[in-house]
Amino acid sequence: MANLSPTFSPLYQQIKSLILQALEAGEWAPGQAIPSEQDLAVRFGVSQGTVRKAVDELSAENILLRRQGKGTFVASHHDPRASFRFLRLVPLAGGAGQPKSFPLECWRARAGQEASKNLHVALGSPIIIIRRLLKFDVKPVVVDEIYLPGEMFQGLTLEILQEWEGSLYSLFETRFGLRMIRASERIRAVAAERQVAELLGVAEYTPLLSVERVAYTYGDKPVEWRRGLYSTAEHFYLNELS
Repeated sequence: MANLSPTFSPLYQQIKSLILQALEAGEWAPGQAIPSEQDLAVRFGVSQGTVRKAVDELSAENILLRRQGKGTFVASHHDPRASFRFLRLVPLAGGAGQPKSFPLECWRARAGQEASKNLHVALGSPIIIIRRLLKFDVKPVVVDEIYLPGEMFQGLTLEILQEWEGSLYSLFETRFGLRMIRASERIRAVAAERQVAELLGVAEYTPLLSVERVAYTYGDKPVEWRRGLYSTAEHFYLNELS
């Protein structure tokens, strides 16, 4: 006979979920300090060790950030260490390299089958599509096509994108109150079509890395779907596993 008894998550996982709910509700903004572990233990009626374990997991997931002697803060895309958190391109010559974004187009459309599926929006609902170029130093390396739910990004224009100095995710966080906390990617090799080849300064049919990403905010809600084409002539894709 099947075991029909309910399954219970460990107490620290329950506290982690409560902290995430508070973050999703905007109780603590990106960059803001959260209450001490002692205060959170009193609030949730658990031991300080249970809170510490929950906070440790959230820190490991880059949702919270511990600062020695200062406390624990909500991670922010404005932090230079998180500016391009999901971009895993590394120069062959070494060094981290900081890309610069060059927005090319921004237009409104209706969600087709793929956008509807990846963004969890109704077929035909409003979406925003962005096309941009990422350059390392002066060399074009990535062509991105980015799809966003129209209702969540009302007012976004090409002018806003071109005037913004930071990363795209820091813009989403500041102007639209949306913070990306995780992403999933699918990677495959493709040949450069003519328009993309011209943007990247490579020959048509040059092998490129196609990186398709869905980024999520709190509550595991997808808020961005993008398809990037990467030139790897002078860069490689780095993914550290543990």
